[in-house]
Amino acid sequence: MTADVTKVFEEHRQVLDGVAYRMLGRVADAEDVVQEAWLRWSAADRAQVREPRGYLVRITTRLAIDRLRQAQARRESYVGSWLPEPLVTDLALTAGRTQDGEERAVLAESVSLAVLVVLESLSPLERAVFVLREAFGFPYAEIAETLERSEAAVRQLAGRARQHVAERKPRFEVDPEQRRNLTERFLKAAVEGDVQGLVSVLAPQARLVSDSAGGAKAPRRVILGADKVSRFVAAVAPEGARDPAFGIRFLELNGGPAVLTTYQGRPDTVFSVDVADGVIRAVYLIRNPAKLAHLAQLAE
Repeated sequence: MTADVTKVFEEHRQVLDGVAYRMLGRVADAEDVVQEAWLRWSAADRAQVREPRGYLVRITTRLAIDRLRQAQARRESYVGSWLPEPLVTDLALTAGRTQDGEERAVLAESVSLAVLVVLESLSPLERAVFVLREAFGFPYAEIAETLERSEAAVRQLAGRARQHVAERKPRFEVDPEQRRNLTERFLKAAVEGDVQGLVSVLAPQARLVSDSAGGAKAPRRVILGADKVSRFVAAVAPEGARDPAFGIRFLELNGGPAVLTTYQGRPDTVFSVDVADGVIRAVYLIRNPAKLAHLAQLAE
């Protein structure tokens, strides 16, 4: 019996992980929510459960909403900019995870840092509806049951959420090859302190957003403009790159190419870029130690 309970749960874990992460933007919080969903599933009267997938998604979504409400209250006092915790989506590093081409495109869109930042501005209910409908294609009736709302209310929430995201989501291109090429050129210019090389790959109105939560050196405000971004990066990157304890690894995070830099075998910084019209529009730096801890095994 225990084996059957575990097997059913594991069959749906990928969806549960996906819902929880998109709701919360943090790997650790998502794992906690899915673990709590497992505990509730294992203790439930499963004879009364008609459809395990829907039941598990309902539990996970409701738990995520509760945790998101708590997290949003804490983020009001967050030091500096807030960015999602980077999610490893590299198939070579995610055992047992497979997606076809269409699924990969949806993944890259729905877990990108830019989209997750926009989702932060939604209410917990709007975010839940958006995630379940847009990322996973759940029917409105099923979402209504999950949220204990009428289908009409859910459709209204979905409309508001879609409009909000459409108005605020940067219209970046999802071209992994181009993004990786520009990422490599940006990194090369950065470690060489080449200001002009950096300017050449940045849009005039490019911005740099960093998240350290005060736990590492990083600008607390968004840096705007190619010249300012380039000068900042050229001033700080070469010094660290010359240290023999410094390391660089390319991998896929949040559906796109990214770079993990390490120091003395520990995660130090994650950076990724968003691209449109052949230039970098945004640079994201994540240096919050708590958000990099789960990448420790990749730094070894």
